[in-house]
Amino acid sequence: MTAKWLVLVSTLTIGLLVAEAPQVAGKEYRIGILFEALPRADVLGFKKNSPFFRALSDLGYTEGQNLIVDVRSAEGRIDRVPEIVAEFVRLKVDVIVVSTSSVAQRVKQATSTVPIVITSGSTLAELGLVQSLARPGGNVTGLTVDTGPGIEAKRLELLREIVSGISCVAFVGSKGDWESPMGQAVRHGGRALGLRLVLAEHPVSVTRRDYEAALAGVTRERPDALFAASGGPSFAYRQVLVEFAAKNRLPAVAPYREFPVAGGLMSYGPSLVDLYRRAAGYVAKILKGAKPADLPIEQPAKFELVINLKTAKSLGLTIPPAMLARADEVLD
Repeated sequence: MTAKWLVLVSTLTIGLLVAEAPQVAGKEYRIGILFEALPRADVLGFKKNSPFFRALSDLGYTEGQNLIVDVRSAEGRIDRVPEIVAEFVRLKVDVIVVSTSSVAQRVKQATSTVPIVITSGSTLAELGLVQSLARPGGNVTGLTVDTGPGIEAKRLELLREIVSGISCVAFVGSKGDWESPMGQAVRHGGRALGLRLVLAEHPVSVTRRDYEAALAGVTRERPDALFAASGGPSFAYRQVLVEFAAKNRLPAVAPYREFPVAGGLMSYGPSLVDLYRRAAGYVAKILKGAKPADLPIEQPAKFELVINLKTAKSLGLTIPPAMLARADEVLD
């Protein structure tokens, strides 16, 4: 084939690909993304690799073309949220995307007009963030990880299935987590399994140092295993939890796949990748003119059991074959 024909074929191919991609013409949009406690390195990684941005691009919104993105983290200091929101408002963002209910509360207090999309909220109606899941009625919409307290008890049950000899489990979370329906379900499940649960308490507004102190403080209880509560800190400080568990030879379970990927033993909970992809759909609808008040809150559609086999072996644990068969992913 001649060079002339190669150029022609390439041009036609590119033209077809461009034609197939959804195009949103006319305006440049700006979104602000605010995390509760994500470290700076993870913020940069999110902007580079997140399925959220790939999903947005598939829906016709691509950074550098018709989209400007500002990603920030409060880095565990909730008191910084109003300052960050004020900056977002000054920049005239079209949507603010937040990761947790605690951040959404403070963002909503700072602005009642800018649409807010939450990626993994909880107790949204109870906190007054929405009127109801079916009709939010305000400027907040998105996804909740509330699927009933049973999933938390199931996570503890899976831990007990792997480590049959444990008797004391440290619940790593805030006092609010401990007293919530989720925490109550875990404690009830623990009693049913013959386990004693103790609280490794960190503040609601938690820095890395706070999280490390909570783990160090619970060692006097001599726990046999660790159970990380659902929420932003468990994700943001997963590496702290991994390192503490390894140093103290403690099996640990967390809600998110990213925990065993980082070297933890296992996770069971909703897929964050799936939640962020779906959150992109909310953002796209709002940019096209939909009102948050009219977009129902959705629940997780995909749950994952992930086991790190290498970590299990380092702890001297043998994973039951039946559990390996049930796992969505086994990391070697």
